[in-house]
Amino acid sequence: MTESISPTPILRPELASATSRKVRRRLLPIIGVLYFIAFLDRNNVSFGKLEMSGDIGLTSVAYGFGAGLFFVGYALFEIPSNAGMYRYGARFWIARIMVSWGVAACAMAFVTGPVSFGIVRLLLGIAEAGFFPAILFYLTLWFPARERVTVLGLFVLAQPISNAIGAPLSGLLLGLDGLLGIHSWQWLFLLEGVPAILLGFLVPRLLTDRPEDAGWLSTQERRCLTATMAADAASRPAAGRERFTDGLRDRRALAYAALNFGMVCGIYGFRLWLPTIVDALGSFSSTQLGFIVMIPYAFAAGFMHWWAKRADRTGRRARHAAASMVLAASGLLGTALTAGWSAPVALLCLIVAACGVYAGTAPLLAMPSAAFTGAAAAAGLALVNGVGNLGGFVAPYLVGLLNEVTGNDRLSLVFLAGVLLVTAVATFWYADRRPEGSVRLTAPTEHTNEFQEEHHASTVRSDR
Repeated sequence: MTESISPTPILRPELASATSRKVRRRLLPIIGVLYFIAFLDRNNVSFGKLEMSGDIGLTSVAYGFGAGLFFVGYALFEIPSNAGMYRYGARFWIARIMVSWGVAACAMAFVTGPVSFGIVRLLLGIAEAGFFPAILFYLTLWFPARERVTVLGLFVLAQPISNAIGAPLSGLLLGLDGLLGIHSWQWLFLLEGVPAILLGFLVPRLLTDRPEDAGWLSTQERRCLTATMAADAASRPAAGRERFTDGLRDRRALAYAALNFGMVCGIYGFRLWLPTIVDALGSFSSTQLGFIVMIPYAFAAGFMHWWAKRADRTGRRARHAAASMVLAASGLLGTALTAGWSAPVALLCLIVAACGVYAGTAPLLAMPSAAFTGAAAAAGLALVNGVGNLGGFVAPYLVGLLNEVTGNDRLSLVFLAGVLLVTAVATFWYADRRPEGSVRLTAPTEHTNEFQEEHHASTVRSDR
């Protein structure tokens, strides 16, 4: 007589959904705060530039070059850092990264010229190297591919939120000039660098390395989540490729690194020069400038969350990534055309550009994170992020060079728009044909039931 097969109690769909919600509520706020601090420290230089340039003799070219050196250090140490993370565990490694970058962020207060400015920015990049891919890899251990774009969307919300809050905060800190004999830009770097050090010491207590170690989940929840993640890994075409070097040799990693490079050029070319662009629209105090710069980021935060959920629902990641870059390019071109005659219209175009540059992050990075598993994921994601972030060096430097040579920042906006349009076309052409770029993902209940039925059946057969 054939024994009937039914889903095991610990893998009930309602339990899987409840467990996923519990994991999101526990981990995403913590990770979001860490990423918020990271972006606050790497981007506050865009406000510091407004006051420090005269004090240390920083030209537009020197600023663009020095600001971009962050990404050179970041890219060079990205893969070695992720190897350390995979060996020693996410909690310890993220804590190490945060303490070291907090120290480097505070050191920005002591630069005395273009050379020391570039050196400290390089050290800040080295210190922070591996943080973003470590978080990406960490999320692959806790959330299946079908949830990845939405989760990444919630995670990278820290980018525009950090800039939205950081802009007025930085503007207010620049009002401390002369307090205790310290320049305003020095206060900016000191006060915004300390939180990274403090949070670094708290990370080992706040995060858990893997689902099976989560004491804050019940036994049934741990078993359910572990089984769900095992089913997700087994469904991947690359399942079983667990060696670290596999991720470095995979041509998909190089392709997504190139696409990420183009997108990052647009993001950081926009982000590191936004206060300067807005400042050219009128005569504003530091505080006023901070609140005006906040506006594009505030709109971008809401849009990117909706866009990420839409990409997850449709499974069309490549198309959503490409469309967001086209939107960003349109906003940048609109700013270039209207900045000379209408500041309100130019600001509206900057809002469109901000929505586009941020909305593409989650669907683009969800594709390589869905393509790799295990140690190969740690290496592949480090390569994608490391090479991609070189765009954070190239774009600010070229923008500064164009501004210096032409005396007109509109040409640099056209340049950034062109880079984004080329990247959008390449993203659609390459990734829309691939399973990780265009797929209607299986519903959670169906996926979980298929795995649990197969698992239960194999258990029954082995017992016989």
